[in-house]
Amino acid sequence: MRTVIAGGHGKIALRLATLLANQGHEVVGVVRNPDHVADVEQTGAKAVVLDLEKSAAADLAPALKDADAVVFAAGAGPGSTAERKYTVDRAAAVLLADAAALAGVRRYLLVSATGVDAEPDASRGEIWVAYVAAKKAAEDALRGRADLDLTILRPGTLTDDPGVGKVALSTSAIPRVDVTRDDTAAVLAALLEAPGTAGLTLELMGGDDDIVGAVASVRGGGTR
Repeated sequence: MRTVIAGGHGKIALRLATLLANQGHEVVGVVRNPDHVADVEQTGAKAVVLDLEKSAAADLAPALKDADAVVFAAGAGPGSTAERKYTVDRAAAVLLADAAALAGVRRYLLVSATGVDAEPDASRGEIWVAYVAAKKAAEDALRGRADLDLTILRPGTLTDDPGVGKVALSTSAIPRVDVTRDDTAAVLAALLEAPGTAGLTLELMGGDDDIVGAVASVRGGGTR
């Protein structure tokens, strides 16, 4: 499998690239900063330097040639402005979809966030409100596209604790429990192997179900 990850230097992206490369897959990480190339290559992936905020779909499409899937794991990150939540978390997600369409790639995994269906808590500030709104807008923009086989993953609060290989994964709301970035990356890797999850929006939390079983359960229409 050839997978292209937008936001290739992100914490989840680097973990996912490592997992996929270790399984023998070809991985490409798209990064904005040339200084991040070495970190991406250390995972076993190839790196493409491209600024998603300043590029057109036609600029990105060549990097997606012959890809089996794309993963949007980019984000404006802590300390960014409210405006960049829209230019990265929403607009860049749409840009990746447009580039995928040009390259003939249908499979698309979007890393979103839990809670985006609710009204954002204004007391947390303008940037938080923009973040939630941008994630929701990205979901809405991609969900309506007939040219994508889309799976949306909504992790809960992410931690850098070591992964435990067990999660809670559901097509409906579940209690919020912190989930590790290790386990989130492992779920993404499993979803790439489960095309039957296309069309689903999945809530991901820490839990008690092994990852392969959890993905198989939602693929079959159940929740765990």
